[in-house]
Amino acid sequence: MSPTIDRVYFFGTCLIDVFYPGAGMAAITLLEREGLEVLFPQAQTCCGQPPYNSGYDDEARTIARQVIETFDLPIPIIVPSGSCAGMLRKHYPALMAGDPLEEKANQLATRVYELHEFLHRVLNITLEDQGKPTRVVMHTSCSARREMEVMDDGLSLLRQLGNVEVCEPENAETCCGFGGTFAVKMSDVSAAMVADKCAAVNATGASTLLSSDCGCLMNIHGALEHRNSDAMPAEHLAEFLLRRTSGDAS
Repeated sequence: MSPTIDRVYFFGTCLIDVFYPGAGMAAITLLEREGLEVLFPQAQTCCGQPPYNSGYDDEARTIARQVIETFDLPIPIIVPSGSCAGMLRKHYPALMAGDPLEEKANQLATRVYELHEFLHRVLNITLEDQGKPTRVVMHTSCSARREMEVMDDGLSLLRQLGNVEVCEPENAETCCGFGGTFAVKMSDVSAAMVADKCAAVNATGASTLLSSDCGCLMNIHGALEHRNSDAMPAEHLAEFLLRRTSGDAS
């Protein structure tokens, strides 16, 4: 990437739009704090992953065309989710093969970055912790870990925070059981998987659960609260990074 980047697109994701708007605002603030102009196209919509994962390629292509035409400027597209970023970068080229927008889909894929990948690898940001000592447990999603291969980026940013002890749960590489439509179609298996994940998260003794994917965050934290009304709080990593490096850090 050119060192003269001055503006980027922000792809908000459905879960941030509906359930975690604060995470989206924190991500935008982190980018703006680095001197970037952040463009948020109002016409943006879902990345198309739910129909794509369910075998509805035609419907997924309809959504993909909307995304491709909306994010048409040749600037980076920042996505605060390994799952949605993976759809845009890894699956659009194959999905759109033979389509009139195939070339644009391929070009778009080269501009897609997971948020923390972009902050760490491209902007090479430096963070100064302004909070009190705390212990957090980080869950890295399957998409971030295996598909996007960005698991080290979020952890690297966290390790810059001098008063934050970072834990990974036992069997950190295993799925939390969300998987989008998987949690609906295979609910019993999904429930067993998240039960194991909750036990591992609690065993760390951390005070806060973090993830860079809202689907996993919602799944694990929801299961923790179902088991214990005093469950540890949960935050998207972007919110935590912003809070710890701002004047209101705690």
